[in-house]
Amino acid sequence: MKPLNQLIRPNILNLEPYTCARNEYTGEARAWLDANENSRIDGFNRYPDPLQIEVKTKLGAMRGVDVDRIFLGVGSDECVDITYRVFCRPGMDNVVAIEPTYGMYSVCAAINDVEYRNVRLRDDFSLDVEALFGAVDGNTKVIWICSPNNPTGNAFPMDVLREVASRFDGIVVVDEAYVDFSDAGSMVDVLDEYPNLIVMQTFSKAWASAALRLGIAFASREIISVFNNVKYPYNINILTQRQALSVLESADVIRKVVEELVAARGKLGERLSALECVRRVHPSDANFLLVEVTDAGALYEFLKSCGVIVRNRSRVALCGNCLRITVGTDEENDLLIEKMTEYGN
Repeated sequence: MKPLNQLIRPNILNLEPYTCARNEYTGEARAWLDANENSRIDGFNRYPDPLQIEVKTKLGAMRGVDVDRIFLGVGSDECVDITYRVFCRPGMDNVVAIEPTYGMYSVCAAINDVEYRNVRLRDDFSLDVEALFGAVDGNTKVIWICSPNNPTGNAFPMDVLREVASRFDGIVVVDEAYVDFSDAGSMVDVLDEYPNLIVMQTFSKAWASAALRLGIAFASREIISVFNNVKYPYNINILTQRQALSVLESADVIRKVVEELVAARGKLGERLSALECVRRVHPSDANFLLVEVTDAGALYEFLKSCGVIVRNRSRVALCGNCLRITVGTDEENDLLIEKMTEYGN
C-alpha cells in the first residue's frame, strides 16, 4: 500500500476540521453550555453525540472491532460518497469496479467528477482478478467490490478478496451489505492484515432497519480519523442512534430471522424454478434471487399491474431477461408465485 498521505487528496490532508466541545468530552456533563441550544425545553433540544460512541461500542463488541475503527454514515451512500471525497481528486483520479454491481458507486463517481472504470464479471459471475488489475493505472485510487454482489447475489471467495487487497497499492472497498445472509465469511475478520481495506456494512438489510438510513464503514484508525474530519459534525441524529441501540439489543432475534429468510430463499428458489416462465434461478448469498425469465419486460409490467413490485435488471450487463426478486413474507412470496403462474398460463 502507498503511504496514506499519498492516497488522500491534498486539500483533505490540509483540512482544519470543524470541532465542537462534544468531540472533546465524553460522558454526561453537569451543565451543557457549549452549543447555544435551547436549554429550557427538554426532549430534542440537545445535539447528538457527533461520534456515536455508544452505538459504536455495542456494534464493535459484536463485530470484534475497536470503536475508533468504525464510521457511521447516513446510509451506506454516505460511506461511499465520503470515500470519493477523501481519496479521489476530481477530474484526475479514477476508480475500478466490477460490472454488474450496485449502482451508487458509479453515481457517486459522476457526482464527484471521478472516472469510473467497469470490469465485467465472467459469465458465471465470478471475479476476473487479472482483468480487474488490467484496468488499474497510476491514478486509480479505489477498487470497489460488492460481496455478496448486487444484483447477481453471489459472494466472492475470501481468498480472491484477500488477493485484491494484498496486490493493490490503493484503497480496496468491500461492500458487505448482504453479508449476514452468506456463509462466505466477512473481510472484517482480516481487517488488521490490510491497512488499505475498507469494509462497508449496513443496518438496512439483515438488521431490518432500512428506514434508519444507517451505514457502517470499518477501516484502520487512520482512515476512520480522516472520515470523521470530513463528515458533517452531527451526521447521525439522536433518534437514529437510539433506535440503532435498540436494534443491536435484538441480535438474537435478528439471527433467527436471518436463518428463516435463508430457508425461505431456498424454498422460493425451488418454487420459481418450477414455473413455465422461468429459465433459471441463480444461486444467491443474499436476501434476493436473480431470476432469468422468458420475457423480463412483459413479466415485470404484468406483475406491476397486479401490485407485485420486483426489480427489472434486464438492461444490466450479464443480466439479460432477469428480474431481481427480494425474499418477502410467506404471503408476499405466495402472491408472487400465484401471479407468475397466472402469467405463464
